[in-house]
Amino acid sequence: MAGAIIENMSTKKLCIVGGILLAFQVIAFLVGGLIAPSPTSTVSYLANKCVDVRKNPKNKWHLPWGNNPCEKIRNFDEAVSRQIEANDIVFSIHAPHPPNEMSPWFQFMLYILQVDVAFKLDNQIKNNAEITFNVSLGYRDDMVSEWQGMAYAEETRKLKCVFNYPKTKDNEGSYYECDVLPFMEIGTVAHKFYLINIRLPVHEKKGINVGIGDIRDIRLVGIHQNGGFTKVWFAMKTFLTPSIFIIMVWYWRRITMMTRAPVLLEKVIFALGISMTFINIPVEWFSIGFDWTWMLLFGDIRQGIFYAMLLSFWIIFCGEHMMDQNERNHFSSYWKQVGPIVVGSFCLFVFDMCERGVQLKNPFYSIWTTDVGTELAMAFIIVAGICLCLYFLFLCFMVFQVFRNISGKQSSLPAMSKARRLHYEGLIFRFKFLMLITLACAAMTVIFFIISQVTEGHWKWGGYTVELNSAFFTGIYGMWNLYVFALMFLYAPSHKNYGEDQSNGKHVAVVQPVFLIYLK
Repeated sequence: MAGAIIENMSTKKLCIVGGILLAFQVIAFLVGGLIAPSPTSTVSYLANKCVDVRKNPKNKWHLPWGNNPCEKIRNFDEAVSRQIEANDIVFSIHAPHPPNEMSPWFQFMLYILQVDVAFKLDNQIKNNAEITFNVSLGYRDDMVSEWQGMAYAEETRKLKCVFNYPKTKDNEGSYYECDVLPFMEIGTVAHKFYLINIRLPVHEKKGINVGIGDIRDIRLVGIHQNGGFTKVWFAMKTFLTPSIFIIMVWYWRRITMMTRAPVLLEKVIFALGISMTFINIPVEWFSIGFDWTWMLLFGDIRQGIFYAMLLSFWIIFCGEHMMDQNERNHFSSYWKQVGPIVVGSFCLFVFDMCERGVQLKNPFYSIWTTDVGTELAMAFIIVAGICLCLYFLFLCFMVFQVFRNISGKQSSLPAMSKARRLHYEGLIFRFKFLMLITLACAAMTVIFFIISQVTEGHWKWGGYTVELNSAFFTGIYGMWNLYVFALMFLYAPSHKNYGEDQSNGKHVAVVQPVFLIYLK
């Protein structure tokens, strides 16, 4: 009778805890869906064609408008009529469009390049054509200051275009369909105005920009984070940081109060809490006042550490719940399962360093622009994918083993002594409950990712507009914080003697979740 009462109390407490966590989860989605705007904005730019006969790409800036604009031509037919060579033309783009200003709240700038190439019988795009451009990036913080150089590079991109009409004289002037090209990525927006000057140097003897067709225009598409979303994101990180830190300190204090040493599962949960706190710490606030171009790379590293720790936790969580397993409580026992996580994480880290790491020095660099770089990047990604598949197989096998052991153990629970029975009941309960939460979190992540890809980005809900992409970011981020919070809350050890082994008269202290209270 007493056991049934306590079981009802435990169920009631579990429902209360689950209800509170669910309420916070709903709030996390609503914050992004109803308060925050769309995560990013896209702006299109058409380059102005400036004339520069002095050819000083590093020292002279060509501004498409303003107090001292460059000499412009409308099209290349005008250039031909005025005998202006291709080497004398500079494509100039000012970001943003007037009268707007860039802001540090935008966090990053990503640009992709699109070339408009017209078909001509005597100037077709050759196979495996490459386009080479000299590009200069400048900045200033008011409309009267001199432009300051920020980056200069000579880059080459593969030009992949398809002409969907018969290549006849009647179709001259029609445009190829060309793939967009990676152009530039900067991990901070520290200045108000940016100026991009692009040259397409032609050198027939060296084969530079020969066989790339009749280029008519250059377009850039700029992508940056919305300032409104950034403020909501920062506020959420600022709120969650002390929340997870406090529960983590409380959790470790409960462990250190025990007379025994911490077990492996408790250490891994604590490490997972540290990695979650590492992600939460809102160091992004400093990017508002400092030109920290490494913030994107730093963010990737933080996420990689958390996900590697999360995957390792799932393996150890299953392994430590194999109740009769002899090799337990030792990290070395899981080297086969954790090995693929380490290898895969290392491959993705090297790939990220080869891409965003190099972009710290040259924002126009992309590892995908060369054959060697593409093969290297694909090799890292394929190895990481293989490691992920191996990990998934290991995890499925271990989950199957645990459930098989649980089925066998449940049939023998009534014959056990009270302390031993309570111990196994606690393990079974916690495992099933955490597996249910884990599956729900993983399913929500996949579902909202798919929804964000196939919808227009927002829903109309009565008189409100719900931004799905923002809800996806804030909701999933809040969900994994709640998941880590629930782990530390459920697996914090209690300090009571929960049972007495009637067979030998010894008191047994059973480690149970704080809300699972059993009578002697």
